[in-house]
Formats: sequence, structure tokens, C-alpha cells
Amino acid sequence: MTPDILCIGSVLWDIIGRSPTAMRLGSDVPGRITRLPGGVAMNIAMTLRRFGMTPALLTAIGRDAEGAELVAACERLGLVTAHVYRSDDLPTDRYMAIEGANGLIAAIADAHSLEAAGDKVLRPLEDGRLGRPDAPWTGPIALDGNLTEALLADIAASPLFAAADLRVAPASPGKAGRLLPLLTHPSATLYVNLEEANILARSDAATAPEAAQALLQRGAGRVLVTNGGELAAEGRRDEGVIMGQPPQVLVTRVTGAGDTFMAAHLVAERRGADRQSALDEALRAAATYVSGDIGA
Repeated sequence: MTPDILCIGSVLWDIIGRSPTAMRLGSDVPGRITRLPGGVAMNIAMTLRRFGMTPALLTAIGRDAEGAELVAACERLGLVTAHVYRSDDLPTDRYMAIEGANGLIAAIADAHSLEAAGDKVLRPLEDGRLGRPDAPWTGPIALDGNLTEALLADIAASPLFAAADLRVAPASPGKAGRLLPLLTHPSATLYVNLEEANILARSDAATAPEAAQALLQRGAGRVLVTNGGELAAEGRRDEGVIMGQPPQVLVTRVTGAGDTFMAAHLVAERRGADRQSALDEALRAAATYVSGDIGA
């Protein structure tokens, strides 16, 4: 299959424990534990595939048993794995989270193999398989903040990404600062939540529209800021900030919601939707996801 979008970043096993009851520190409650393909790049790719696109994964996956299972799962989902960097000496990454009725309680991301692989995951963009420095990839790229800060800084200045429609998402608030080199990239669109926006903008905005404006003032070209069930915003340099209200739904899961939002927004724009329509479509898709009305 020939890909029409590249998803660069974490592809790993999500191990998620969910309980229908509210939880606090030290809670010991009944629930369900699942293991599913996950990671920011993977979640985005799965949503893009559901919307009819053909994503290729650029990531690091070990040659261990868990890695073989993960690659097989990706291929069953219709994702292109031909360009994945397979490591003989790095284990397949994992993410573990606990979710209650009151949201995400705690999570640990073990994405050290992706970080250790470094620029090896980008080789297909320069060796002719997906592009070359003198003929770079010209389509959309979804990029996540699980890459190292040094590699993200290299990407910001690299000719391999100069012609791409670059869509960028942090892996978590703790890694949002890694995206600073990409903040002013001329073709980058940043997808962040309110906390991540405030970290990048060095602001204390109370709402998504305020945070979007703060990011534009810091030099961002285009940003989308979400805030759970509260007002979301999309801001563009010289075009101002627009707002959208997420549909109110019963939240049954939260891990992957931001990735679903990003993928749905990209697809809406590829179909020719205007700013407001694309924002509203993405908010509806994320609401449907967190309500559990579609498969993980």
C-alpha cells in the first residue's frame, strides 16, 4: 500500500485499567484491564484509517515477542508497517494508565526504545523510500512529542520536513516543552490541551481561546487547544481565534481522546471543510470516542 500520511512517534502496547467508580490515591477497586495497540502516533493512525486514509508508521518496535504481536496488530488494522525501524536490542515500548469515573488517575509511559532509536526512525524520509533532502515528502505528517527534544529540534530545521503539512501533538503535559523548537515552524499546526498550551506559551490562561491567543503571540502559526468538555479553540496567525463547544457526553475513557481529535480535524480539512466545520467535526469525533460509542 502507498501511504497518504505519515505518523511519526510512539507505537506501543497500551495497558489500561478502567473502573466505573471515582478513584483517589490508594484506591483498590474492581474494573477491567485491557491491552491494545496504542501510543500517540498509533492512536492517530488508527483514527485516520477509520476515516479512509492510509497511514504509514515511522517508529521503533522491538524484535521481541511483544513487538511481533504489535506489528501484526498494526497490519490487521490496515496500517503500513514497511518503514518501521525494528530493533534487535531494544524492547517494545509500553504505556500503563489507570482511569476512573473521575478521569485519568495516573499513567507511566515506558517509551525509552523510541527515544534510544533516535533519527533511525526517520531514515525512510531521506533514503528515497519516502523522500530525499532534495525531494522531501510533501504530504501530511502527524508528529508526536515522544521523540527526544534534540531530534524534534533537528526536525524543525530539517529540509526533510520543509514541504510537509506538519501536524504536531505533545505526548503529555510533561513532554510539551519538547515542542518549543516547532512552535514557529512555518507549516506546523500544534494540537494541545490547555495545560500543554500554557506550558508552551509560558502563560496562565484559564480558557482554551485565551491559551490559543497566547500561543499566537509567542509566534505559533496555527494552534488548536482543547480543554476537556469545556470550550475549545483554533487560532491562526493574522486570522484570529475561533471557538467550538464539545458535545456533552458520558465519559467512559480518556486515553487517546486528543489523538482522535487531531486525526478527525486533519481528515475534515483534507475533505475541504472550513475552519469552523473542521473544529466542530473534530470535537464531535473526540466526544464519540470518550463516550465509548466506537471501538478503541
